[in-house]
Amino acid sequence: MISVEEAIDIVMSHTLEPGKEKIFLDKAIGRVLKEDILADRDFPPFNRVMMDGIAINSQAWEAGRREYYVESMQTAGSPQQTLSETQNCIEVMTGAMLPQNADVVIRYEDVNITGKVANVSVDAVTSFQNVHLKGTDRRVDDILIHKDQKLSPAEIAILATVGKHAVEVVRQLRIAIVSTGDELVDVNDTPSPYQIRRSNTYALQSALQVNGHESKGFHINDEKEVLGVKLREIVEEYDLVILSGGVSKGKKDYVPEILEKLNVRKLFHGVKQRPGKPFWFGVREDGSSSTTIFALPGNPVSTFMCFYTYTLPWLNRCYGIDNREIEASLSEDFEFNPPLTYFLQVKLNLDKGQLLAIPVIGKGSGDLANLLEADAFLQLPSGRSVFKAGESFPVISYRQKI
Repeated sequence: MISVEEAIDIVMSHTLEPGKEKIFLDKAIGRVLKEDILADRDFPPFNRVMMDGIAINSQAWEAGRREYYVESMQTAGSPQQTLSETQNCIEVMTGAMLPQNADVVIRYEDVNITGKVANVSVDAVTSFQNVHLKGTDRRVDDILIHKDQKLSPAEIAILATVGKHAVEVVRQLRIAIVSTGDELVDVNDTPSPYQIRRSNTYALQSALQVNGHESKGFHINDEKEVLGVKLREIVEEYDLVILSGGVSKGKKDYVPEILEKLNVRKLFHGVKQRPGKPFWFGVREDGSSSTTIFALPGNPVSTFMCFYTYTLPWLNRCYGIDNREIEASLSEDFEFNPPLTYFLQVKLNLDKGQLLAIPVIGKGSGDLANLLEADAFLQLPSGRSVFKAGESFPVISYRQKI
């Protein structure tokens, strides 16, 4: 077995280059940009009215005029009008172009309009008051979004603003999730007393989806020949294969043997950690193509921990997304004796600016329900057995609370 640190180094040194593709804007949320996005014109593209009110010429104000004849109305989305007489005004709406010959907008709250005459009740005005000046946000050809950024709704809004109906992004890896085991039945089935419903595939697919990755799920029973045939097809078709189960030392744990027969190069099998000790990792390279295989232990807590500690950071690295490194402080003393890295299930709480990790003790790696009570795993290092309240350790969160 190898240490957690060695395992992470090996995993991260075997990332893939997904390539890139062009997709339509309505499918781009969560994807990673592969081109710089430039302003196609100034932001804003014209002197923009910021308040509903009247537009006047400041020279008339300085000359003492407080009563203005209303020439017309300038609405948003209409061509720019011109104030023909500086002693007059034009009613303007928020978002409209500032009329020519006008340089001040006075809001309706400070104006009394009777018929076609506007009386102003403010004591002072300033040049370009309530006007968003052309080009003050960004200039044409400025870089608005740099490539390698994950697209959020804010970036989508900018892409739409500059007319990018299609955008170049990192190609999505083809991901397969494979569960194994005769004891597993589908979610729609009623399990026999000796069976359970499959949950790991749904959990992994959901974890991928919420992070912007699509995947396809499979289940294969513990029949060596069938497992070999189906795994060959999957490994040849997909860029990333995440297996759940069949990697320990049981009589029907065939996955490592079959992967070896499929020319998948084992990079390690077994990590000094709890949970998830039987974790297996390898790659299959065939000319110009490559498939990465994460074979995770089948117990649900082990699957969860290994996915969030190894697989998701690996995917982020492939896509050029920075992996956040967060630490949390233990809320109370904790002891763990075996010489392993221990991933302690914890509930997270922000208290006066400090992120606290509150231990949530379950009943082992098969205790799926305990994941509901916790938010994350706190990574406690090997080589010691006593961990004091207030000490900070890396935290791997699976719930979006931080």
